[in-house]
Parts: sequence; C-alpha cells; structure tokens
Amino acid sequence: MTTYDLYQADAFASELFTGNPAAVMPLTEWLPDDILLKIAQENNLAETAYVIKQAPGKYKLRWFTPGAEVPLCGHATLATAHILYTELGETEDEIIFETLSGPLRVKRKGAGYAMDFPAYATPKDAMQYAAAIEAACGAKPIEVIEQSFLLAIFEEAETVRKMKPNLLQIEEIGEGVHEGCVLVSAPGDQGFDFVSRLFAPGVGIPEDPVTGSAHCQLTPYWAKKLGKTEFKAWQASPRGGEVQCRLEGDRVHLWGKAVTYLRGQIHLP
Repeated sequence: MTTYDLYQADAFASELFTGNPAAVMPLTEWLPDDILLKIAQENNLAETAYVIKQAPGKYKLRWFTPGAEVPLCGHATLATAHILYTELGETEDEIIFETLSGPLRVKRKGAGYAMDFPAYATPKDAMQYAAAIEAACGAKPIEVIEQSFLLAIFEEAETVRKMKPNLLQIEEIGEGVHEGCVLVSAPGDQGFDFVSRLFAPGVGIPEDPVTGSAHCQLTPYWAKKLGKTEFKAWQASPRGGEVQCRLEGDRVHLWGKAVTYLRGQIHLP
C-alpha cells in the first residue's frame, strides 16, 4: 500500500460549509489517469485537484470531476493555492500553475487570493437550444450563447435563484457538445452585478456550488452588457458563493477566500 496526503478546502468561502469544496492531492508524479478518475469518484466532490511541484512557486496542476478530467477549474485552483500556502510551506508571492488552459497565476491578496485566468470572449449565438432549455429549466431564456459553457440568460435574478431544472433533460441538451452542462445567469440583485448557476450532470455534477471557470465567460459577457469591467457576482447554488471579477484585456481576474476543512491520507494498492 502507498500512502498519499489529501486535503479538502471550501473555496470562494469565508467560513466552512459555504462556497465550493475541492480535494487537493499533492503528488511527485502523475498516477495513471484511470486512478486519478477513481480517486475523484471516491471523493465525490465537484473537483479533485492533483498538483506536482516543479520549483518554488511553480507547479503542474490537473482537475478531475467524478466524470472526467476538465481543462479549467477555478475553485479547485483557488483551493490548491490555499493548501500550498497554508499547509505545504509555499512562500513565493505568486504561484504559477502549468495546466491544460496554459499558465494560471495566483497571488495572495488581502485575506484571499487573486487568480489570473483566460477570458472567454468570443460568444456564438445558440438560440437553437432555447426551447430545450425552457423545457428543462421551466423558464424562457432571452439569449443563449455557445462558448466554453452553453450559457442561457434570463431576465430576472429571481428566476435563476428559484430554478429547479430537470437534470436528465439538461444532460441531453449539451450531450456531445457541451458535456451535458448548462450555465444560467441574469442581472444581479441584492447588491450583486449578476447572478448565475451551473448545472453539469454530464460530468457528474448535478449543480456546481461555485464555478470560477464559468466566470471566465460571464465576466466578459456582463462587461459588454453593463459597460464596466469590475463585478461583484453571486453564484446562487444552495451553498452559494461570492466571486469578485475584473476584466483586463483578454484575462479575467477572480478573487476569493478559502477555508481548510480536512487534512488526511489515502491508501492505494
């Protein structure tokens, strides 16, 4: 049996049991992909992050849902940086992660962490999905955009907050195109610039509590709609989470906090 350390942190959260939990597993070399996926399935969280140190402040990073490896994950990147700084002795001012989405940079900023991610700013009209989204979500979108996520826009925040979609229908909408994921959003309320939710049954996540990568698409969208570049956003899942966003050219800067929940070990044959 081989023993590995495993951590869990709530990301985009200032207290436990809020935000989005992610597992973080430090490695010295990649385990086989099928093992990485099985560990993610066993953890049964939205994301499990695997990280390998290359040098001070420089790491390789991969993310797995219970269903698949994904090219970008914001909350698990935040959780990983938090664990590296608070549990594993990282002292560099900035961490650079080598990922499938290119280099991602994270800095400690105040009581939280600032992340530098790519902006998804080339939307394509996808109103052909509007009827299926209305049937699955019980509300008619005013706009549907095809990009990293299939994004449906609704008129009111309350519609997004109260939405109870049919997840089987959601999975069928994006199957083979958007991996059975639908991102919904609306203009904000309660002091927020916009609200959102992400339903991702196609990758084993009925609803993701807080999704950093979704804000790489939402930030440039709402920048164009609202005529500004800084936002206070709320992901209105049952756990809920606040994401502060800023658009800078072709990059999105996200800021959030994280809280460590678990320190443990797993044993593999």
